Amino acid sequence: MAVKSDFTAEEWGKLLASPMIAGMAITAADPSGVWGLIKEGMAGGWALVEARQNTQTNPLVKAVAEDFATGDGRAAARAELQARFGGANLALIKGTALSELKAVSKILDAKAPIDAAAFRMWLQDVARKAAEAGTEGGFLGFGGVAVSDSEKATLSEISSALTPGQSA
Repeated sequence: MAVKSDFTAEEWGKLLASPMIAGMAITAADPSGVWGLIKEGMAGGWALVEARQNTQTNPLVKAVAEDFATGDGRAAARAELQARFGGANLALIKGTALSELKAVSKILDAKAPIDAAAFRMWLQDVARKAAEAGTEGGFLGFGGVAVSDSEKATLSEISSALTPGQSA
């Protein structure tokens, strides 16, 4: 089982930011209205809360969730997000997010091979929950679809980005 000390500060920052990045890729794929953006944005936060509370959570996922709950952990995640996405326009966010998820996958391959599959599945679940959080299309929350075609395509791209052996 991998622990925080197995990673450099930069690598750990990438792991801490990864659930938010998975959600950002979905949001950038098909931005919803204000409420949809809020719901999709909260998916990563809820995933961290659930990981902390679930006794069956993979130990690396739990370690990331526990560290994110600290001020230092949130600061490290915020620094990683700012470094990668600060000033980026919406058109670039999805591609940057997918690239970052490939980098996380590479880190998992190198430093946490035992925990890698569970961590990847968790990130895919975060992305799926973000996609399902907001209704796409419709008017004032009525009509529309739970997951748009763009979001479905992005879920597939996230899965590919997290495939073992992908280069960053």
